[in-house]
Amino acid sequence: MRTLLLMRHAKSDYPAGVPDRERPLAARGERDAVAAGMWLHAAFPAIDQVTVSPARRAHETWTRVAPYVEVGDVQEDARVYDDWGANLRDVVAGIPSVARTALVIGHNPGIEEFTLSHATTGDPRARERVLQKFPTSAIAVLHLPDTWVDAHGCALAAFAIPRG
Repeated sequence: MRTLLLMRHAKSDYPAGVPDRERPLAARGERDAVAAGMWLHAAFPAIDQVTVSPARRAHETWTRVAPYVEVGDVQEDARVYDDWGANLRDVVAGIPSVARTALVIGHNPGIEEFTLSHATTGDPRARERVLQKFPTSAIAVLHLPDTWVDAHGCALAAFAIPRG
């Protein structure tokens, strides 16, 4: 079994004149990203593969999460940002087969849509929470039965909303 952790970046700021891709984290986002790192440390202290959107707020989220987890490989992938994550299926399919646990830090609606369209089984309470809202810093935990390529039909094992 493989575990896919889908995390929406922490709460961002909206400074005037700053392009979307360059928006930084807000103070709350900085605190929430640390809380997410602590949650990940407790649940998944070792992560084999991390894929981060090139957006500044995603990188700043990862920077605050990173001290709390042991990680194998980290890479940036523009597809996590492009079209708000419409190509996440391809991103997940490209995770190296040796990885057992992977984290993707991205954006809505892509993170939420991937979770809802691919996790067809699992904890119904977690699914209901995702349906209500996939807020910033939230993490969906999906279990894939075999390979990263076969993400359809995975199980939504948990849904956390860490707050700092």
